[in-house]
Amino acid sequence: MRIGRFLISGKETYGFVRDGRIATKEEIISKTGIPIPLGIKEFLFDGWYGEVMSQKPDLEYKVKLSDAKILAPIPNPPKIICLAFNYMDHAKEQNLTPPTEPAIVIIPRTTLNGTNSDIVCPGFVKQLDYEVELALIVGKDCKNVEEKDAMGAIFGYMVFNDVSARDIQAQDKQFGRAKGFDTFAPCGPWITTADEIPNPQKLKLKTMVNGEQRQNSSTENMFIKIPSIIAKISKVMTLEKGDIISTGTPAGVMLNKPNAVFLQDGDKIEMEIESLGRLENTVRFVQ
Repeated sequence: MRIGRFLISGKETYGFVRDGRIATKEEIISKTGIPIPLGIKEFLFDGWYGEVMSQKPDLEYKVKLSDAKILAPIPNPPKIICLAFNYMDHAKEQNLTPPTEPAIVIIPRTTLNGTNSDIVCPGFVKQLDYEVELALIVGKDCKNVEEKDAMGAIFGYMVFNDVSARDIQAQDKQFGRAKGFDTFAPCGPWITTADEIPNPQKLKLKTMVNGEQRQNSSTENMFIKIPSIIAKISKVMTLEKGDIISTGTPAGVMLNKPNAVFLQDGDKIEMEIESLGRLENTVRFVQ
């Protein structure tokens, strides 16, 4: 199932997506009689989604997707955890050896942004970069998860752009501020539930900037694989339902490239992960 959050006729809602149409929360309530909650996070992780799916409702998907503004699927995750240098090809292009333990950055939820929205960047940033990443959505609270049980902790997946100010990153010698600007984490366009993705470790992912291909790889090139990511992070911190874990980016970013062409005002970024959908965003620099 694909589940998203939307703005329709000025009103926020959520619902299921299929074939370019939406079955909204209001339609789900009408068809099932289940008084599902106002917020998508409560719907997904507090038992309501399972109750609706158990009824197998005959939904009509009345709203055209083109008539809705697509929002970031989860507006208020407990944590957004991003991995650095977790692809063999990306580490190689940076002349690095991938770390055997997750190198993580935690960024604020105010970074979250939806598809077809602007990435708004202050003018003092001079080296703005993109990173296509597979994001995991944690489906239950868990701690000290074993690798063999780790996939059971994942509710679903989405596309994630871990936008980064490389000059700030170089200045600070760490990633928090460079990745923490408002709107710097476009994601979505919706959550695809784990049952729809038989092998998340074999998904093609790519980035286009102004129609030019910049990244083209596969999640099979991750160094630390998904079960190990869940297990290793959960040994450090409790994972909570609704947490977003973004699993690193492959080769093709501008970081440390000779003659790097960083993002400019008006640039159009398209990111796609096989079976999960596409993000489209425009860069806007402001003073």
